[in-house]
Amino acid sequence: MSSNIEIKKKCHWCGAEFIARKTTTEYCSHRCSGLAYKERKRQEKLDSYQREYEYQQSGQKEVAKQEFLTPTQAATLLGVCHVTIYNYINRGVIKVWKLKRKTLIRRADVDELFSVLDIQSTQIKNPSAPITEFYTSKEVQEKFGVSNSGMYKIAEREGWPKTQSRGKTLWSRSHVDRYFANQQPKEKINEWYTVADIQAAYGMTLSAIYTLVSKEGIPKKKQGNYVMYSKYHFDLAKGIAAPKGPEYYTYPEAMEKYGLTRDQLHHYLKYHNITRVKKGKYTLILCSELDSLLGSPEI
Repeated sequence: MSSNIEIKKKCHWCGAEFIARKTTTEYCSHRCSGLAYKERKRQEKLDSYQREYEYQQSGQKEVAKQEFLTPTQAATLLGVCHVTIYNYINRGVIKVWKLKRKTLIRRADVDELFSVLDIQSTQIKNPSAPITEFYTSKEVQEKFGVSNSGMYKIAEREGWPKTQSRGKTLWSRSHVDRYFANQQPKEKINEWYTVADIQAAYGMTLSAIYTLVSKEGIPKKKQGNYVMYSKYHFDLAKGIAAPKGPEYYTYPEAMEKYGLTRDQLHHYLKYHNITRVKKGKYTLILCSELDSLLGSPEI
């Protein structure tokens, strides 16, 4: 049963006057009561954080005055977790003293960790040697058979160093030579087709030739104003030539080429699992795998 008592009160949240039925009523509405509850909980959290912060600060001040610390106190002093301190102890970074079941760390040893700066040595790169040999633009075009616009596109893409002298553009000889050397087919090719040769032999259009070259990855090279295509690889793509079988070394040939004794060669073959085949009384070694292992390194 509700009370018939009417008490004039002031809301503790919004400050508005209202008529209460109980002496314990503090808020004029459910909304004000809910807002006050949320504020009270928020303030309790803030007070809890404040007390924890003050406790940590007081704990650090007390720890800072002590000459010997436990691992937990050392962690508090350094602002890290105790697991980190134990890792440092196990690695010998921090010295400890064992007193029965208690582990103590001397404060002076903790301070000593920061008294000596750990200067990490940085790798000093040797200054690059100055470039003294150059090609003119005309020399690049004549030697490697590229157009002026093609040369500038390659130079921009590959970042060739250049300079100006007496109105001429000079390009780093080593960078130019390295680029065009990498463009040459790695396998030895002696016979080449021009586009005209292919059209005469197979009656193909230009677009058909370019499509086949791109699809099959046929080796090509630039010679003057003409692009040359490997005759063997083109004939192979057209089904005219038969594929070459793998090439092999005999033991004496491999020993002579790489200056190895039989025992040394056998060690390389066994350790690196180089492919070998038996033909009659001879053991043959796959050329491509041995050359890849013992050939001159390339950067």
